[in-house]
Amino acid sequence: MSPLRALRQRVRRWFLDRLPRSDTLTLQQRNVYILPTRAGWMLAITLLLLLVGSINYQLNLGYLLTFLLAGSAVVGMHICHGNLRGLTLHLTPPAPVHAGQAALLDLRLASERERARHGIGLGVLADSGLADTHLGWADVPAQGSTPVQVAWAPPRRGVHPLPALTALTLYPLGTFRVWTVWRPAAQLLVYPAPEAHPPPLPPGQPQPGHATHSARVQATGEFDGVRAYRRGDPQKNIVWKKAAQAFAAGRDDLVSRDALSSQRQQLWLDFAQTGTHEVEARLSRLTAWVLMAERLGLDYGLRLPGREIAPDQGAAHKARCLEALALQ
Repeated sequence: MSPLRALRQRVRRWFLDRLPRSDTLTLQQRNVYILPTRAGWMLAITLLLLLVGSINYQLNLGYLLTFLLAGSAVVGMHICHGNLRGLTLHLTPPAPVHAGQAALLDLRLASERERARHGIGLGVLADSGLADTHLGWADVPAQGSTPVQVAWAPPRRGVHPLPALTALTLYPLGTFRVWTVWRPAAQLLVYPAPEAHPPPLPPGQPQPGHATHSARVQATGEFDGVRAYRRGDPQKNIVWKKAAQAFAAGRDDLVSRDALSSQRQQLWLDFAQTGTHEVEARLSRLTAWVLMAERLGLDYGLRLPGREIAPDQGAAHKARCLEALALQ
């Protein structure tokens, strides 16, 4: 890294560390910044040349054009700064995602002004700067609000603070850039990426007091132990793959999972019994098994080094298991 770039990184970290974290930010004079854009600098150079030419040749129309354009630029600067000042930014805490997926940050822009705001862009503040093509643009109605979604790809599994965000506007002339930097307080939980083609679920372990024979899960993700459908069976217990095969063959017979057989066993997803050696590969396989067991409606437990989650099922249990895998 060059010394200039290293200095720039240190200054940037110092500036960001001074900003408080908050999921709601109201833009005021103290946190809104303004600088000319490239087009603004070109306009300034053009106005200077026009002024020099008008003075040299004593052109009254040249003076008129120069000061008319300069006055328009000054008015545009005032409008541009006011287009962002007074805006309130709200962030909804993001839902967990798997590693390799982009997290969608739901933002809401609210304005109490009686005039609409135009051309507001929001995006993630990158280390190397933020191009306008990476921004999500929106208009905010008068005394109203508008939602904006910003995508961010987390680097790895675990809990991550959200990156610094920026809001900017170039309205109305594009000669000035008005922006702010926002550090949200919310965090993002990133689950491990599930294995693309995981092996079948491990066989269930017999519970004390029951026979050792128990239902297993085939490589296709279906139960060996099934029985004929009985009126009143929950829909989640119906083996829909076998039902689709029966319907294709012209039969209407349904089969359900054998609940009694599944009660005689406990399905444990064990970190030490994944068949791999790398930690990330083990977590990826366990994540795929958790999703597979939840999809099949099984009671499953999770064993990790230093932690054990008792067998259960449901959305809350799945979230608890995935969170444990993410923090492992």
